[in-house]
Amino acid sequence: MVSAHECAKAIRLLRDGEVVALPTETVYGLAADALNPDAVTKIFEAKERPRFDPLIVHLPTEEALDEIAIVDSQVARKLMEKFWPGPLTIIFLKREIVPDIVTAGLETVALRMSAHPIFREVVTKLNRPLAAPSANRFGRISPTTAQHVCDELSGCIPLIVDGGATEHGIESTIVQVENGMIEVLRRGPITEEMLRPFGEVREQTSSATISAPGQLPTHYAPRTKLIVVDDLK
Repeated sequence: MVSAHECAKAIRLLRDGEVVALPTETVYGLAADALNPDAVTKIFEAKERPRFDPLIVHLPTEEALDEIAIVDSQVARKLMEKFWPGPLTIIFLKREIVPDIVTAGLETVALRMSAHPIFREVVTKLNRPLAAPSANRFGRISPTTAQHVCDELSGCIPLIVDGGATEHGIESTIVQVENGMIEVLRRGPITEEMLRPFGEVREQTSSATISAPGQLPTHYAPRTKLIVVDDLK
């Protein structure tokens, strides 16, 4: 169990423009104040992440949504009602308050609300949206324990909050809703079958441009020896 003191320390660091590794229900995230460009820069530096790869923003409350994004889809609102808080990220048109470094210059922003109690406590008490990609070096496997984060980022960030192993172990599903169509930009815990009651669902075909986080070819690519077995007999 994480102590109140450790949560308070995380909140203080985030308020001061630092980065903190926090558990979510999907993977551990490297969090910073999403509205503070200098703080968000520290995410990219710690992860060695290219600036053209946008970040997911975690909202403190549903009320914060309309401050960050323009929501003009009833389908998107129904998805939020069903799956938030939870492992579903939805792409919206962003408002000017969102720094370009968060969205890689895109006119859209990826938003979700985490269901993890520790993350929820920190983000709601801070009452600021948090940019929080996975807490690992760019191109490496996403961390599902605090030890994984330590192995990747020890000495690069001021605090890792240990909330135990994550529930899902893979990153959130990312969708975009256009003209009532739900387009899956990244697979995750929320499956196409779970989305179908809310509208027609299709999976994005390969695209030359990045429209959401986690779309690079090396995402989820392990650095380990691969053995191909042609015959198990």
